Amino acid sequence: MPKKGGKHAEMGKEMQAQCKRAKVEVACSPSVMSFENPDSLFGSLISPIKQETFFREYWEQKPLLVQRSDPLLAAYYQSLFHLSDLKDLCSQGLYYGRDINICRCVNGKKKVLNKEGKVNYMQLKKDFDQKKATIQFHQPQRFKEELWKIQEKLECYFGSLVGSNVYITPQGSQGLPPHYDDVEPGDLLYFPRGTIHQADTPLGISSSTHVTISTYQNNSWGDFLLDAIPGLVFDTAKEDVALRTSIPRQLLMQVDIADSTKKLSHLLRRLADRLENTSELRSSDMKKDFIMNRLPPCLGCDADPLTPGGKLPKIDSKIRLQFRDHAIITVEPDQENSDEIRREMVYVYHSLKNRRETHMMGTEDDTSEEGMSQTHGLRFPLSYLDALKQIWSSSSVNVKELNLISDEEKENLALSLWTECLIEVI
Repeated sequence: MPKKGGKHAEMGKEMQAQCKRAKVEVACSPSVMSFENPDSLFGSLISPIKQETFFREYWEQKPLLVQRSDPLLAAYYQSLFHLSDLKDLCSQGLYYGRDINICRCVNGKKKVLNKEGKVNYMQLKKDFDQKKATIQFHQPQRFKEELWKIQEKLECYFGSLVGSNVYITPQGSQGLPPHYDDVEPGDLLYFPRGTIHQADTPLGISSSTHVTISTYQNNSWGDFLLDAIPGLVFDTAKEDVALRTSIPRQLLMQVDIADSTKKLSHLLRRLADRLENTSELRSSDMKKDFIMNRLPPCLGCDADPLTPGGKLPKIDSKIRLQFRDHAIITVEPDQENSDEIRREMVYVYHSLKNRRETHMMGTEDDTSEEGMSQTHGLRFPLSYLDALKQIWSSSSVNVKELNLISDEEKENLALSLWTECLIEVI
């Protein structure tokens, strides 16, 4: 995601003035990151700006520069990534293009200085020192646990993928020309999508390292409508005969379809009326893409892999949902039934078994059978939907009170969720 480049442009004086107006200097010492929950993490990231103020005045509107003088906080940010970290990482096997780009801004244009194949640290350091090249390291959260912790919580907070890049630039150099990104980057400096910006390292400073954390790519209302409208049309057409009538003869062969647009406008209004009356606009593909590609929970280096633990759920057990932010419920046509009449099923997807090592890397396996297996979850009859909603909406629930007909169904549902580490018995 943050690997994608931006468009070349000039940074105007208005942009610089706007950034200065949004500058906030902080005399007091803010708290270092709070990982208690996603909300507290984001609050500590933008402190002392309040979340309400941030989303009302800055989000998707204007840049924000928060300068803080707390030495503990400065030391924390400096610890997130160092040039020296790359020495050990290169020995683990990093590749040009996939993991690292070497680049310089020459006459206002980006010049890529990548070699072929694996990255050699000595050559990397030579390009950095002698060619004054910027090192761009993709998705450091794959290797740095603290960034994993931050980005996992931010993915929970935003409900969107969160990627990152590290940029290390030697003194008196600039790696990228003025550009803008089609994502929402921000650390201490927040940029809305499309903000033109550039960064260089002034003389007198050996090098600069900054981390960009980005989110909300392909997560607009337009993206959501493209994902959800087909399902709305399918459901409406089953009940509204107007959507099942034939299109005009030879419509697909015509250049001018002005007469037919009136009919389409009428049908779209019928869809809008149905949406207002049912309040249903289900997203399936976007939900699955998010869950399938996001970070797994950060449990610490010493934590054991997630396995079912504690008591097995029985009919008289009391259960509660675990990892609420890492699981979703969707209603979709049965993926295992190839008959013409495709019944709807309930799917529970989760990210507990996702691989941190491939996060945001867009691997070639994404479209393969192996890539599809990365979607982890469970499949239930549609009759289980109300019981699943009970578990998701309650702090705890008794298995015998689940909205299912038989005790066997209730126990089977609880056991299935327990096996995937999604519930625990209390």
